[in-house]
Amino acid sequence: MKIDGKTRTYGIIGNPVSHSLSPAMHNAAFAALGKNCIYIPFCVEDVGAAMQGLRGLKIKGVSVTIPHKEAVMAHLDRIDPVAERIGAVNTIKREQHHGSTLLCGYNTDWLGAVRPLQEQIQLKGSRAVILGAGGSARAIGFGLLEAGAEILLCSRTASRGRNLAADLGCEWFPLAEGFIPEGQILINATSVGMAPLQDKSPVPENIPAKFKVVMDIVYVPATTRLLADAQRSGCIAINGLEMLLYQGVAQFELWTGLPAPVEIMRQVLLEAVTIGEE
Repeated sequence: MKIDGKTRTYGIIGNPVSHSLSPAMHNAAFAALGKNCIYIPFCVEDVGAAMQGLRGLKIKGVSVTIPHKEAVMAHLDRIDPVAERIGAVNTIKREQHHGSTLLCGYNTDWLGAVRPLQEQIQLKGSRAVILGAGGSARAIGFGLLEAGAEILLCSRTASRGRNLAADLGCEWFPLAEGFIPEGQILINATSVGMAPLQDKSPVPENIPAKFKVVMDIVYVPATTRLLADAQRSGCIAINGLEMLLYQGVAQFELWTGLPAPVEIMRQVLLEAVTIGEE
């Protein structure tokens, strides 16, 4: 790719960001469509200064990752209503409104979960059990509600779980007791399954068999203990790479207004994860 004065700059802000697979995914997408664009990782400590930098450098858009998804909201000109309800922004786009240039915040994390689930099951009228009460669980919960699903929440920390359940308008159950309510969809939104807990599952091995679809937001390893249990039980298993892919697809389409090259983006992620596991 030739970088010149017409190259449009995109990126990801977070701390750390050196491990992020987003640059490989988005740069491959830009190249596939012949766009004169580049996507760069920016390690950011001072969110306010970073937002001024976006304005001054006329950066077209950025992904936002941990720990800045909530902090950036105070520095934006407009926030999408869904992102407002979720209480977190993972995508910023530079937009023109009535002659003014604004930094606008969106959340595509919920789309990252909803899109791959919609390919496997009718979400409207279904019941989904979400494990965890962090930012990912919040985004997924609001996304499933948007899609018309009923949700139930299980977590180990009672205070966080009850607070999120109140925000989502759903029931909360203690995960530590090993009881998992019934449903059609089970989603692990905890870190159990990634290093150093890569040999662990958040639920007993007999639990996945009670569900039709099991999704894990962990993507390294690609097949977690939970997903291995699900596959042995004949469930439809969706790994975290699909969520990462589809939140990125939604970002790309938001920034460019063009259909994203989904299969190319998926292949790049698969290759990156495979190399990372070797």
